[in-house]
Amino acid sequence: MSDITAIDDITQAREQLQAHGWIARSCEPFRHLPPPALEQWLGTQQPAAPSDTTDWHVQVQEGATQVQIQHLSALDAVQRRSLLADLPQPQGDAAPFAWAHRALCRQGLRIQVAASTDGRPVRLHVQHLAQLAVDAPLLVLDVAPGAHCLLLHTARRAAGLTQITQNLHMHIRLGAGARLQHLRIADVQADDRLAHVQHVEVADNARYHQALCTSGCAYQLQRSDIQLQGPGAQARHAGLLLNSHQRQVDQQVSVRHNAPDTDSHVQVLGLGSGKSRTVGNSFAFIAPGARDANVHQRLWGIALDGQPRMTLRPHLEILHDQVQATHGATWGALPADALFYAQQRGLDAATARGLIIEGMARALLERALPAAEAEGEEEAAGAASPLLEDWLQGTWLGEAIQQTMLTPQEAT
Repeated sequence: MSDITAIDDITQAREQLQAHGWIARSCEPFRHLPPPALEQWLGTQQPAAPSDTTDWHVQVQEGATQVQIQHLSALDAVQRRSLLADLPQPQGDAAPFAWAHRALCRQGLRIQVAASTDGRPVRLHVQHLAQLAVDAPLLVLDVAPGAHCLLLHTARRAAGLTQITQNLHMHIRLGAGARLQHLRIADVQADDRLAHVQHVEVADNARYHQALCTSGCAYQLQRSDIQLQGPGAQARHAGLLLNSHQRQVDQQVSVRHNAPDTDSHVQVLGLGSGKSRTVGNSFAFIAPGARDANVHQRLWGIALDGQPRMTLRPHLEILHDQVQATHGATWGALPADALFYAQQRGLDAATARGLIIEGMARALLERALPAAEAEGEEEAAGAASPLLEDWLQGTWLGEAIQQTMLTPQEAT
């Protein structure tokens, strides 16, 4: 394979975009919050030569012998073939984002996690450093059958970058009986444009638990497409969306139950203030052969102040009679009785509101990442995973909550 092949592949991706067009305003998942035009995601820079530096940084905190890491260039023909090997071709409603990603992607990271002999989990911290104003990073994570992994995924930017446009794609695959706890922190600034698209495949009796924390920006898409492929496969997702001023965030979670005895729980908590725009979409598909599938969808929207706009949309498509499915969406304000009791104990209104919001946020995240699951036990013990507990010791959550609360006025 010659170097020109990488350029040909990039050219083909651009041709696909020209042939099929960008995401139409009538496209159902995107009609409430249409993404910026295609030109925003491609930028103006021409493909550069492969570089020895990497935007990805991996810290193996526990279980280093079970982890294999590859930093690959998408501008080198041979490395590009290894990077994109066995990844599905772009398809579905978000396919234009995938083609734009392939047209711009410069670097990628592949991680393989093997099962340990003593059953202890592998613990990783993966961080991406944005070094360009328009970027398209790629992460591929394979968790071997029987392996157990705790993953913290964060991001930062190079000095001087006040605004970024980032089209991040992640492919996560869990083998039979594997377990993955995934904590994602999308740290953004007001003028950023982000599209984070995640593809997850869960095999027999494997468990994928994810918690996402993010605040809004000029445009943000957080999309997860989860395939429960084998009997007993399980997925948990919790999305904490903290949105203020005129920022926007669109959370889309699609779970397909393709096998019997599969289980999915999706919970989204959106808190908005000012003139922010928050969209929460949760879609579950139960295939004809997915007997005894269990689906739970719960979406909450809380207006803190100003005139935030919130759209909460649970969806169910059920093609089997023997299933259990519950869904609901609730929109309102903070509970007045909780605020009253907090202030009766000497707290001022702002402090009381902050503590109540933080308590709701912690409860949401702890349900997605319980301690017992982190240790490989069958039943949750009510405490948080050490992965989550360690992160909660930091300042991100408190600062994001303060940013979201404008004034203690009654929300309109």
